[in-house]
Parts: sequence; structure tokens; C-alpha cells
Amino acid sequence: MTKVLILAAGQGTRLRPITNDRPKCLVPIMGESLLERQVRVLKRQGINDIHIATGYLSEKIEQMGFDTSFNSRFDSTNMVESLFSALAFIKACNEDLIIAYGDIIYQDNNLQTLLDCDDEIGLMIDRQWRALWSLRLEDPLQDAETLMMDEQGYVTELGKKPDSYDRIQGQYTGLIKIRADKIASFIEFYQSLDRSATYDGKDFDNMYMTTFLQSLIDANWKVKAALVDNGWLEVDSVDDLNTYEACAKSGELDAFIKLEE
Repeated sequence: MTKVLILAAGQGTRLRPITNDRPKCLVPIMGESLLERQVRVLKRQGINDIHIATGYLSEKIEQMGFDTSFNSRFDSTNMVESLFSALAFIKACNEDLIIAYGDIIYQDNNLQTLLDCDDEIGLMIDRQWRALWSLRLEDPLQDAETLMMDEQGYVTELGKKPDSYDRIQGQYTGLIKIRADKIASFIEFYQSLDRSATYDGKDFDNMYMTTFLQSLIDANWKVKAALVDNGWLEVDSVDDLNTYEACAKSGELDAFIKLEE
């Protein structure tokens, strides 16, 4: 069995005015919210224990009947803090745990690729990321992050600012799987971190998720790339939404993801 924790505490400022009255995960794409689309894919794979880490306009998610944890400092902290605001849920998890960003959607086969990964940590990595980034951005390199793997497909570096495409063997997509027997150690690692240190230029409360994952890699955790070729979308801005909606109308979006109506 597998449990899921969806991180949905952020304010989605780049999606305003759409997020003036809703959290980012409830932004609609082709008529259905990101959260609803993601939950439907999870449930089709038999994953029904779904917990949401909330913050901004948390009541909108609570009204939908989900079990939730609340990051009371959502407006001054980053995603790692939202993750561990659900510490009680994580501690009680005796099964594999999927951690998912609230602003993504993905196909069933992408999720299955991650579920099939039996390493300590699996990350869904898109090998064909550049096509999607080129759809969204004039200069894909400006918004991309480094991601390097060894010959066995384990991630050795992620989340840095690249100076060339040579440092990008794929893009991390915001979907993580922690193996059941590593969850206690995962928590212990987080709790052992120095709260007074800086992490890639950020204080502890604002550490990036990629920085946290890199810290695990540097501590010799085995982080495996679950490789996919497109089949997912990130919605980060109004421009993203407009681009996806236009491509859906023209039929071009099918090259990136097959969305069920």
C-alpha cells in the first residue's frame, strides 16, 4: 500500500488574480482543478489515503473533505516546512509515502513509473523536459535547474543554476517516493539539520526542497531517478495556464500530456 502527502500551502502569487480566492492547487486547468486531476490519477492506482499540507486559504481544501495538516507560517516559510507540518501523518505512515507538489498533474503511467521504483527515495524525472520548457519560456535554460545522474541512474546533483544544458540530464518534477522502511530515518535526518545554518543562501525555514534532497544525497542516501518522457505539467503562472489552454484547443497539448476530460 502507498500513502500520499500533497503539498498545497503556497499562495500562488504568480497565478493572481485567479488565486485571490483559492489556493494554488484549486486553480482550474481545462475546467478541473489541479488537485482534483491529481487525486483522480492517484485513486485509479488504488491510492486512497491522501493527506494535504495546507496553508493559504486552507478552509477551501478542508471543505472538500480531505485530511489535512496546517502550516501556520505558510506566508514566511517554504515547501520543506509545509512537508514537515504534516509530521504526525508522516510518522504514522507504515507504507511507502509519495510526496507530491500541489501545482502539478501527471499521467497514470508516470505515477506507475515512480511506484515501481523500489529504492530508498525515488524522484520522477522528465528526460524530455526541454520541449515543455520551450513551450512555456523563451529561454528554457533560465528557468531550468541542474540534474545529474550516475551510470546506475542515481541522482548526484539537482537544484543548482545551470550554465549550460550539459548539466541537465532531466528535470525534477515535484513527485517523490520514500520507501516505507526509510521514513523514520527521513524524519530523523530532517530533525538533525542545523536550524541556524544557511542552505543554498536560504535560512532553514526557507530551504528549497531540492536543497533538502541534495542534502540527503550528500549524506549518501540513494536517490533514484524514475525516468519519464513528458506526461506531466507544472502550473506556476497565468502564462502557463494560458499556454496550456491554447495548446489544448489546437490539439498541441497532446504531445506533452494526455488529459482526461
